This record gives sequence, C-alpha cells and structure tokens, in this order.
Amino acid sequence: MQWEIVIGIETHAQLTTQSKIFSGSSIAYGAKPNTQANTVDLALPGVLPVLNKGAVERAIKLGLSVGAKINSPSIFARKNYFYPDLPKGYQISQYELPIVEGGCIKIQTGETEKTIHLTRAHLEEDAGKSLHEDFQGMSGIDLNRAGTPLLEIVTEPDMRSSTEAVVYAKTLHSLVRWIGICDGNMQEGSFRCDANVSVRPKGSETLGTRCEIKNLNSFRFLEKAIDFEARRQIEILEDGGSIRQETRLYDANKDETRSMRSKEDANDYRYFPDPDLLPLEIAESWVNQLNDALPELPEARRSRYMTDFGLSAYDATVLTSAREIAEYFENTLERLPGQAKLCANWIMGEISGRLNKDDTEITACPISPTQLAALLSRISDGTISGKAAKIVFESMWNGELDQNADAIIEAKGLKQISDDGAIEKMVDEVLAANAQQVADYRNGKEKAFNSLVGQVMKATKGKANPMQVNEILKKKLQT
Repeated sequence: MQWEIVIGIETHAQLTTQSKIFSGSSIAYGAKPNTQANTVDLALPGVLPVLNKGAVERAIKLGLSVGAKINSPSIFARKNYFYPDLPKGYQISQYELPIVEGGCIKIQTGETEKTIHLTRAHLEEDAGKSLHEDFQGMSGIDLNRAGTPLLEIVTEPDMRSSTEAVVYAKTLHSLVRWIGICDGNMQEGSFRCDANVSVRPKGSETLGTRCEIKNLNSFRFLEKAIDFEARRQIEILEDGGSIRQETRLYDANKDETRSMRSKEDANDYRYFPDPDLLPLEIAESWVNQLNDALPELPEARRSRYMTDFGLSAYDATVLTSAREIAEYFENTLERLPGQAKLCANWIMGEISGRLNKDDTEITACPISPTQLAALLSRISDGTISGKAAKIVFESMWNGELDQNADAIIEAKGLKQISDDGAIEKMVDEVLAANAQQVADYRNGKEKAFNSLVGQVMKATKGKANPMQVNEILKKKLQT
C-alpha cells in the first residue's frame, strides 16, 4: 500500500520583550536558577497578572505579516494541568478567541511554491524547567522561565513530507527574526517546534490518528523525528495494528521517537476564561500604525529580486533567508549596479562558505559590502579572472593590505592579460607547437580545442583573459 504523510506544526516563539508576559521579571537567558521569578511568577496568594503590551505588539506584527485576522477582543484562558514546574497549577493561554486567526506562509521547495495555512497564533506564558542532572534521586525546579512570553503558531495539516516541514520551519524562523519579534535562538529554546504526524493511504481524504512529537529544537531533529515517526506508524498499520494518539519525544542519540504520555484533548485541560484578565481590545489605529511600520517582508523581497534583478526563485529564497543577508546583498549591489547575479553567486558561495567554516554570522563578516563590491568590480571589468579573485578574497578575509582589493591584485601580480596583441602572439606560438591538436580540431575533435585553450593559459600562467583566448583561438583555427 502507498502511504501519505500528513504533518502539522505547532511552533513556540519566545517574544523579544525585556520582561515576562504578566510580570516585570527579566527574561534574560542564563541567570542562576530562581533568580528571575517574582511573586506573580511564583503565583503567591493575592497577586494579579498585568499584560505586557510589548508581547501583544509582537503578536499583531506576526498576524499582519501572514495576512491573518487580528481578533478584537481576544480572550485569555486558564489551561489546567498539574506539573511540578507550573506554579499556578494552570497555564495562562488563549483558546476560543486567539489574538491571531488564519493567515498563511508560502514556502519554496526548489522551484515549487506551496502555501501553508495557519490555524491561529495565540499568546501564552511558558512554564518553568525541571532539572534532573544535578540531583541524586531527586529533581530540581527552576522557575526563571515561568511567565516568559510565547507566541504559539499553529498550522493546518498541510505538509506532506519532512522536507516541506523543515522548509516551513525555516521560513517561519526567518520571518519572526525578520520582523524582530523573536531572536530564533534554538539552542536557548527561543524557537521550538512540535510536529503532529499521521499517515493515511494515498488518495484518502480521512486523516489518520496523529502523534505529537514535542520540543524539537533543531531543523535536523525535526526532519529525522518526522521520518522515523512516519515509518513507525506505517509499520504498525501494515502489521494490522492501530495508532494510539499520544505525545512522543525524539531521542537524538537513538534516532527514534518514544512514548511520553497519552495525548490530551482540549476538554482534558478544562479551559475557561481567566477571571483576572479582561478581554483584550485592540484599537484599529494601533494595528494600522504597526502595519505601516513593518519592513518589506521576505516574500515581497523575493518577488522583487526575481522581477527586478532576474534572479532565480532559489537564489532569491537563499538571499532572503535572513534580513541581514538580504541587506548585505543589496548594499553590495548598490555599489555594483547591474551585477545582481555576480553579487548573489559570491554571497551564496564564497561568503557563505567562509562564514559557515568560521561559524560566523554575516553581521560579523570581515569583508564589508563595499570591499566585496570593489573585488567583484575587478572581475566584471576583466582586471582579474574568477580564479584570481578567489586568491584576492582569501587575502581580504585574512585582513591583508587593509583588505584593499586593488592593492592585493597589484602585490600578487594577479592582473589578467587583456591585450589582444599579446594574447594573439601567445596563441600563434601554441598553434605552431601543437600541429597535431590543430589538425584534430579541424577534423572535428572538439576536445582538442579545450586542450589548446589550456596550453595558452599555461603559457600565460593563467593570466590571459579566457574569453579573449577563446575568441582569438577560434578565429585563428577557422582561417
């Protein structure tokens, strides 16, 4: 039987406020346990939550960026469950009326575009953290995270492969960082995904029983967890078994998912409106103000790069994967008009390669857009070859000669020979010394031409302009 995988993603994005969603406690990462939890976070008797306006603002920005409806009013609810790191015995979240409803995100897989529909995005507080490693036979509780503002972004079950799920997660990750509502730091738990996975026979419209894989904090783990879970479910069904709805964890060491608990439904949480928080009314004028302040979004910029600069969908997607990369590209292109493809190739190639090798962000790139444009201009005007440019690039990366491309070219003697007379003389010498290859080419052996080009380049120590060599050689061989 042929099977189809059905995937929906729930993402918890930690919002970039300075304080918690219902208290003034700091959310700075890395503090000593229980040093950033005040009376509100600890749920001491008589304390009341006060909503953080900055968290609401960031939720609205997300909603506007994905074309969603901003609900006014929206309502905060109590999600009731017991866990040692949940001080109140309930989590303040949103259920019936979330702040953001609907919307969509377009993803690009190769040259194919697909729309992933969003169900909702709602505000909620994070729980604390249980510590198991440092206590013999016991667990510790750190409540520093309790009350940290989260925006939970929920998709429809629109994805059909782990590849699509990863592309969606990366696209959303780029978007929340692009509009400044989340720093996207997956290692610190600022951006984590839960994957709802089910399988069904191909052609069926009925959804299978889903299992939720919790707290996937890397794109690689997201892909591996989905692939394993889909295989697990298919094997059970093909053996005549049935899938139990449950929450599972991914074990990266064993590359497998394992059961955590039976999956609860909404009724199990006994949601009801929080009596300490009034319905949230949002003024239309505030929404309009935030909309006007949004930057050009990745999707619009991708489209502009393809339309205005003639870039492929792939190139445009890579260059808009982060706002900092897009700005680096545009700042380079501004200094080298008309050379979008050349700029794109070098940023996606040499620049990205060295950044990855050095584990460096583009914001800390040692070569500025101005310096890169100066180097690329020497390729476009024929001063140096692409091969020589890589030598210059390496010297610039290492800070040689004040990263001045022209000074490095001069010091290393990398200028191309572009004088027609000089190249013609060398071509004549090569043709005279390689009569057999000349005869082979004239008898239809195309490979002989490449060999002759190589001989000319060797004679000039790689400095001859390859395009001129090709043109002059072809002309000579046709006479």
